[in-house]
Amino acid sequence: MSWHYFKQTYLVKFWAPMPAVIAAGVLSTYYFGLTGTFWAVTGEFTRWGGQLLQLMGVHTEEWGYFKLIHLEGTPLTRIDGMMIIGMFGGCFAAALWANNVKLRMPRSRVRILQAVAGGIIAGFGARLAMGCNLAAFFTGIPQFSLHAWFFAVATAIGTWFGARFTLLPMFRLPVKLEKVSAASSATQDADRARRRFRLGIAVFVAIIGWALLTALKQPKLGLAMLCGVGFGLLIERAQICFTSAFRDMWITGRTHMAKAIVFGMAVSAIGIYSYVQLGVDAKIMWAGPNAVIGGLLFGFGIVLAGGCETGWMYRAVEGQVHFWWVGLGNVIGSTLLAWYWDDLAPALATNWDKVNLLESFGPLGGLLVTYLLLFAALMMIIGWEKYFFRHRSTVQVIKETA
Repeated sequence: MSWHYFKQTYLVKFWAPMPAVIAAGVLSTYYFGLTGTFWAVTGEFTRWGGQLLQLMGVHTEEWGYFKLIHLEGTPLTRIDGMMIIGMFGGCFAAALWANNVKLRMPRSRVRILQAVAGGIIAGFGARLAMGCNLAAFFTGIPQFSLHAWFFAVATAIGTWFGARFTLLPMFRLPVKLEKVSAASSATQDADRARRRFRLGIAVFVAIIGWALLTALKQPKLGLAMLCGVGFGLLIERAQICFTSAFRDMWITGRTHMAKAIVFGMAVSAIGIYSYVQLGVDAKIMWAGPNAVIGGLLFGFGIVLAGGCETGWMYRAVEGQVHFWWVGLGNVIGSTLLAWYWDDLAPALATNWDKVNLLESFGPLGGLLVTYLLLFAALMMIIGWEKYFFRHRSTVQVIKETA
């Protein structure tokens, strides 16, 4: 295999979603085994908000939520913090390899408002449910936590409402026609592409070097960062976004990403099961109304914003300024939840049981129930796809014969 073929095929071109999402499931399993925690991001974003408030003199360390998720240290001393740094580094390197970094401004103030409002709603909902599309969905379901199923179903419903809401006329931007004197070139600047590819290699080598040096002194932190780089490469090269998975399913009938997510969770579940049998504690959260309400808010918010937690991260480093606002909204929303947590928690979360399917149905029973539920989810996705295109074909025939 020549270097040019490898570069074009694996570093420059986008990756197929199915194998990439499955790879993310495998990597998240090893991340759990190596660090003892699951792949998650919004908890760390909440800590960022808490520590920013601390700089302003607010004693957020006294808030109940931060006592629960721990506010000690900095992103450089926390597993989640180093993993997220690795993710941003991996995303940036991958985007540079493909010459996919360009400053792109929001097209209107409406889009900025959508980004901030959607980010706040999604951030609030994610932390109310104790996880986002990762910890309460993609990595939560393989942890055999019942709350993740509540969240997943509620998120699907929330995205349906979000998709319908964003189709309203108020969100349609007017099309502006511009006169051009000549056709633009369809090819990229070859010299610029080469420079950016080399810069991407430099970023990749630097972030891997940082992770390895860290691993020599603090193994878990270094390994977390290495895994983060892997997650970053996967989500940027395969454009993994849970928002598009749901939104495309509801609006266009395309279900490829949704199916990939189900297969990714199925692969991860058997790995997590193996680690649990070896004595590693699964991460189980409260199966209360917080998971349902949080999922509804999260699903609606990510569609309004245009990106989920993984989606806004890789798009932000690609230079899409819209998603900088989404990220800011996420931090604000998650911090707001931390402020209101003590008032909401007893009724919605902490007075409800943490239900572990492996304990409720036995080890093999819990694994079987999880796979049956995943199979049911896959069948519903396939069923919706068939219904969508059959219904659209029927409507088209009626229009043509009218």
